[in-house]
Amino acid sequence: MLLLSLLLIVAPLVLRVLFPHLWTDLVYHTELLRILLKFVSRRRRRPLFLALDRFLEQVETRPNKAFIVFENKRFSFKDADRESNRIANALRVASVLRPGDTAVLFMQNEPAFVFCWLALAKLGCACALLNSSIRARSLIASVRCCRGASVLIASEELQGAVEEVYEDLLQEGLTRIFITAEELRSSHMKSLIRAAQESSDADVPQTLRASVSFTSPAVYIYTSGTTGLHKAAVINQTRLLAALAVLASNGVTDSDVIYVTLPLYHTAGFLVGFMGSIETGSTIILRRKFSASQFWDECRAHNVTVIQYIGEVLRYLCNTPQRASDKEHAVRLAIGNGLRSDVWREFLKRFGHIQVREFYASTEGNVGFVNYAGKIGAVGRVSFLHKKLFPCALIQYDTEHDEPVRNSRGLCVEVPKGQTGLLVSKITEIAPFVGYAQNEQQTEKKRLRDVFKHGDVYFNSGDLLKIDHDNFIYFQDRVGDTFRWKGENVATTEVSDIISMLDFVEEANVYGVQVPGHEGRIGMAAVKLMDGVEFECKKTFDHVCRFLPIYARPRFIRIQVKFSLSVDITATFKQLKLKLVEAGFNPSMTTDSLYFLCERERTYVSLTPSIYQQILSHSIKL
Repeated sequence: MLLLSLLLIVAPLVLRVLFPHLWTDLVYHTELLRILLKFVSRRRRRPLFLALDRFLEQVETRPNKAFIVFENKRFSFKDADRESNRIANALRVASVLRPGDTAVLFMQNEPAFVFCWLALAKLGCACALLNSSIRARSLIASVRCCRGASVLIASEELQGAVEEVYEDLLQEGLTRIFITAEELRSSHMKSLIRAAQESSDADVPQTLRASVSFTSPAVYIYTSGTTGLHKAAVINQTRLLAALAVLASNGVTDSDVIYVTLPLYHTAGFLVGFMGSIETGSTIILRRKFSASQFWDECRAHNVTVIQYIGEVLRYLCNTPQRASDKEHAVRLAIGNGLRSDVWREFLKRFGHIQVREFYASTEGNVGFVNYAGKIGAVGRVSFLHKKLFPCALIQYDTEHDEPVRNSRGLCVEVPKGQTGLLVSKITEIAPFVGYAQNEQQTEKKRLRDVFKHGDVYFNSGDLLKIDHDNFIYFQDRVGDTFRWKGENVATTEVSDIISMLDFVEEANVYGVQVPGHEGRIGMAAVKLMDGVEFECKKTFDHVCRFLPIYARPRFIRIQVKFSLSVDITATFKQLKLKLVEAGFNPSMTTDSLYFLCERERTYVSLTPSIYQQILSHSIKL
């Protein structure tokens, strides 16, 4: 009896020492299995059960509960249902959309964004979510990704951007343009608000969605990935149904209030914030744009319990002046990605005990990880069950030649624990890779064949990660011609093409450089000028502001005279680019002329040692 008592006391202690994460692993995997069973059950329902149907369930069970709070307006689940019915019926009366069609949403964060998506889903239509920051050439290129779309719906504030490219939009087949405003700037556009006000709020017939299947496109979310210009990742109905579980799997319930400041046109805002709230029945506090100065005041005013973030968001919060009320809030959970370890520690120290759920995922990818154990710096934890359900591995990658290392049999080589490798995930029925709309070439680039045996196919994430000996996984870097700034992927190919349009530029090489104290990398361009011409600062500033969104505009330009950029994409080119990245924007590292994009003076100015030091000290904000 004494021996049994000792055993009962000692055994848990031994298990805790030998398997410190046993309990959290058990809880997480139990929840994972529950979610999978729920997903399978929903897939078997007839008629088909889609993400929209979950919203309609919430309308039935909690019609008067607040669904969206925006500025001084409150919309219940029933309100959202009625508003989306009016929009859907207005579009039906105008005969601009048929089931199976695609519409383009070019909108900022506002309730109308949510209502429009619900309306399109009720009509059996898909929609493309355009980044509201893009303009001109980038806008047209994004529209072109979704050939066949005939309707564009834009926010009131974006009328000018639409009007600027109206003729181009017509050529792309967008013959009907609706604006969420009563007063319009052009006769070419129609007021969606007036059309909706004049329409019925009667339920949209379910027969309009009868042809929708699990493989039907639901939304197109744009990503630059690692292979050039923005591409429209296809999120089908199955993927959307699976996305419902993200918040619920992290303990979010209908009693939670979620603060959504990230853009709804992005994966995080749309799939995690919006879709997650549809599943849980929680309330969304929707903000047009993130504001560090008002963040905590609004959290307190609305009793926010869950916040979303990208790494930059929490860093901005940590950089605000300290206040006595920093820990006076109801926030218990922060969910997002891209959080640096030092910012993570500072955030917890300053704002109190908040559970941080860092995760790893990509818009088009077929694998993801969640750091459910709370290990600072990790993006997740690898387990036997996870790898059985979603087979993935880290393989050796040659960064100089931009390709995986292969052995004598032509197969890839898995890296041991503790070493950095390229994340690849097997494409299976449970972990499919749908690809990009109208772009089979780029879709095929993301498929990696003959990985561990001849004939197998894996998704190439384009990301380098590392797994430690405790099975925690850490993000290291991205590969390919892209970098991340302000939470956005910047395609170097696109920026290079834009700069090369300038008549005094012969060639441009774009890359990202690190700035101390900032997440990701900021854009820099090494430019070779035409013979006998000078760099035109003002003209370059106006050009990049016209054609590129704010996050993609190169903040630094280097006028390169020593080397020609006319080299093949070989090891020589890679070495040259690496040297440029290492030199960064430090004037003391080169004799080339350097320029800085100065928003206050609205031109590029000479990058002096003084300006360089002001950037490092954060006196100049980027």
